[in-house]
Amino acid sequence: MQTILQAIANNCGLHFTRYQEVHGGDINKTYCLYTTQEKYFLKLNSNHSFPAMFQQEADGLEALRNNCSLVVPEVIKYGVVHDRQWLLLQWIEKGTVNKNTMRQFGTALANMHQTPQPGFGWHSDNYIGSLQQVNKQYNNWFECYTHNRIMPLVKTLFDKQIFSKQDADHAAAFCKHSTVLFPEEPPALLHGDLWSGNYLINTDGMAVIFDPAVYCGHREMDLGMTKLFGGFSEQFYDAYHDACPLENGWQKRLPLTQLYPLLVHAVLFGGHYVSGARDIMRKF
Repeated sequence: MQTILQAIANNCGLHFTRYQEVHGGDINKTYCLYTTQEKYFLKLNSNHSFPAMFQQEADGLEALRNNCSLVVPEVIKYGVVHDRQWLLLQWIEKGTVNKNTMRQFGTALANMHQTPQPGFGWHSDNYIGSLQQVNKQYNNWFECYTHNRIMPLVKTLFDKQIFSKQDADHAAAFCKHSTVLFPEEPPALLHGDLWSGNYLINTDGMAVIFDPAVYCGHREMDLGMTKLFGGFSEQFYDAYHDACPLENGWQKRLPLTQLYPLLVHAVLFGGHYVSGARDIMRKF
């Protein structure tokens, strides 16, 4: 570890006085690095297992920083040392929620979603969790949703013999029908993995977003992700709707937006995520 840290320090022109492991990640080893004047956040993992993951994460963080008013950690640098890829980020201290925090969060996300984008998809594939995320560019959301989000994971589940032939047929029929399920809207820049574990509140009472799976898609995809594991506060959704009203029936469409992350979890963890994904495709 000391050799890796020294190589990173030399690359960044920094002198680290000590380091401390930060727990909570699934696929990365994470550390707080100390200099005499500042702290930094370091992520490490295998470049062989997850090639270019941190390059893509840095790209996503920069896209968010350039297109929204939310706090996004600054990318200091990234690279590879002895097949260990690393990403060095600004350290952000945790604070507490104030009365305006979640309203400001909802408004800022709505404003980001209104920033004009050239199309659906992204300029390169990246990752969602430990899975590669397909981001081929399309002119419409139906094709992007079908070919980038749903069918690649259905194929993976079928190849793993987790999904049956009947499941795969249901998925194909569902995707064919999905052309009329989403209201037509322009592409929005999305965080892509916006659940409660991917934001914190800083010492100024501002929301900080990180660990993105960025792409341009239907904005309801971000809203669906916020609702998947418990949801954010009602202030958040009220402020979002005030800034950029959602089309009627968006709550009823939540399962459509949550199907993709459920399929991701089905591939990674199996269990009830598999039956949850099946139920959505059969329902619609």
